[in-house]
Order: sequence, then structure tokens, then C-alpha cells
Amino acid sequence: MKAEHEVATRRSSTADRAIRVAVSADPGPAALGEWDKLVARVPGSDVTQLSGWSSVRRRAGYAPLYLFARRGGELLAGAQVLLRSLPLLGRIGYVSYGPLVAPEAPRAACVGALAEQMRLLAGGRLAALFVQPTDGHADVTVELLECGFRASTAGVAPAATVRIDLSPDEAALRAGLAKRIRRWTGKWERSGVTVRRGGPADVSVLTDLISRSAAHQGFTELSPDYVRALHQELAVGEHVEIFVGEVDGVPVAAELFTVCGGVLRCRLTGLDRSSPATKLSVTSALDWEAMKWAKAHGLREFDMGGLSASAVGILLAEGFRSENLPGPDRFKVAFGGHLHRYPGAVELISSPILRFGYDKLGSGRRGRALMDRARTWMRQGRGSGTDR
Repeated sequence: MKAEHEVATRRSSTADRAIRVAVSADPGPAALGEWDKLVARVPGSDVTQLSGWSSVRRRAGYAPLYLFARRGGELLAGAQVLLRSLPLLGRIGYVSYGPLVAPEAPRAACVGALAEQMRLLAGGRLAALFVQPTDGHADVTVELLECGFRASTAGVAPAATVRIDLSPDEAALRAGLAKRIRRWTGKWERSGVTVRRGGPADVSVLTDLISRSAAHQGFTELSPDYVRALHQELAVGEHVEIFVGEVDGVPVAAELFTVCGGVLRCRLTGLDRSSPATKLSVTSALDWEAMKWAKAHGLREFDMGGLSASAVGILLAEGFRSENLPGPDRFKVAFGGHLHRYPGAVELISSPILRFGYDKLGSGRRGRALMDRARTWMRQGRGSGTDR
């Protein structure tokens, strides 16, 4: 299906020609390639806006819809919306870390045009639209609120993370590590711990270790096919990296990272907890080596992955050295860095039935528990994985 409709919504203050937003489920390979290049060069962007990500999410029951803002033939901005149908309620959509505007584009005009088109989309053929803007895009939140959206707590994407600035030298980065990890940086080699950069052949190593982690911690593991598709799609354009941690040559831990917008972001981790890996802090070795690799390859920041909402409150009140942080979040802050919060998420729920149920559920403890389950379902689709 080609462009479904096109609307001239805003004129640039720097040019005579209107910025037009085309909406299409299938804009074609050339347009998608153009879009992927724009995504990759916007600082702080995320792979969840790449067209390859939509191919992965199709396995979880989602279909993409693209909003491309152009002036003449030039692509200036846009958003990838992922859609899914709910029985009796219709289609809902979400935008993870978007929309995005090219650095050289007339920003206010682009944001205004995209916000107006999102309003039309959410008020027309979608029952609801949820948007989590990305770095430096707080104006998107403001514009969408003015268009009739409201603040959202739906959690379509993590609203905060830990970011580490990679511009200091290696000694300064090491000084930012927690004492325990800093001591390990001098002991890993003589303890038989090595970390290597992996490739496609190591996807099976990663999925095996994810399976071991899932069995130990009791969570639903990611489908190996999903992880394989994720790596294959993001390898186009070099948006994915795997690092493997070994003890005496035996793989005991592995991590998959995504690369986009100058940021290396931790996405998936697998660990064999029956091995010496836990005693030798091999996952810390993985992240330390990945940080050094990112710095050497000119990336600006290292992202430890999304933080829980409870962790954000604790960090704001007590700081990075708080003993009250949940275990996974405590690990993430042990590498230093700073709390990075994305602009406020927004939503527009046009379906009266869905809006009533959504608001009612969110007002009580049982309702919030159901909402958490629904949020997990939305992210995981058919149990294939999450878009953290």
C-alpha cells in the first residue's frame, strides 16, 4: 500500500514551500533507505525508528506506518509508528523514541507538521496513539499537548536510563566505575576472563545464554528466531554489536548492543550462572570492554539500558550510591554516568470505550497490575521479545 494520504500542514519560516507529511504503510525501498540514513545521523536517536526494527516487530504482530515530512523532494523529518489491532477496540499505535527531525531542517515547522498529522491519525483511524519522544525533542511533547494529547504513563518505552559520556580518557572512565568493578579491571586477565567482539555465528551463543538466564530467573525467554532476526536486520547499516565473555576460552556471558545516533546501548544479556562467571564479574567485563570499544570507534555515549520507574525516584532522592536500588538497576549505575530522562511521553485515546477502561484501570492497585501486564503484552506481542 502506497501513501494513504498527504497533508500540507505547516510552512517553514525559512522558505516559501510548505512542509508536507505523507502517511504510508509502504513508502518503498528508496524512501525507507533515505529514512534510515536520517535516523542514523540524528544525535541520540534509537534503532526503534529504523525500518529494520519494524521487520523485527512484525514477528510480534505489529505493522509499520510511516509519517515522512518533506519540503519539495527533501526528507526533513518523520516517525515510524507501530500498529496493532485490539479485538473490538480497533488499532492502536505507538512511536518509540520519535519523531525525528534532521539537524539542518526547520525544526519548529517540522515538529508542527508532524504533530498535526499525528493528531489526525489518532483522531481518525486509530483508537489510541502513544508517543515517547527522544533526546532533545521536548518540543515534540509540548506541541502534541497543544494538539490535544495528554501526558502518558503507559510506558511504551523506558522513560529514563543511565548514560555515560565517552569523551573523557580511559583513565577518567575507569575512575567513574564503582570500586568493586574498578578493582576487577586489573584482575580479569589473570583470572582467565577475556572479552571478544562477536559476529553472526555468536547469535546462537547469545540465545543459549539468554535461555540459561531465563531458566535461572524464571522469566519468559526471547525466541531464538526473534534474536536472530533482530541481529540480521540491524546488521544492515552496522547498527548491532555482540560481545562475548569467556572464562578460560568457554563462553559464559554475552550481550547484544545497538548502535545509533552516536550511542552504544545495551539491549540483551545472557549469562550462565552455573559457571564461574558470576564470581568473576564477567558481565561487568563485557560492559567495560564495550565502553572502550565505543569510545575507540567515535561514539559519544554508552547507554546501560532502561531504568525501572522506581529506580528513577530512588536516584533522584538518594543518588547513584543508594543501597535501595533494585539489583538490575544497581548494576547499571555502578559504571558511573548520569541519569538520562527522555521528554515526557504523551497519548491520545480517541476510543471512548478504551479511554474509559484505561483510565479506570489505572486508578486502583489491581488495575495498575493489569496495566503492567498489558504493557508487557504490548511490548512482547506473541512472546517474541521486548523493544527496550
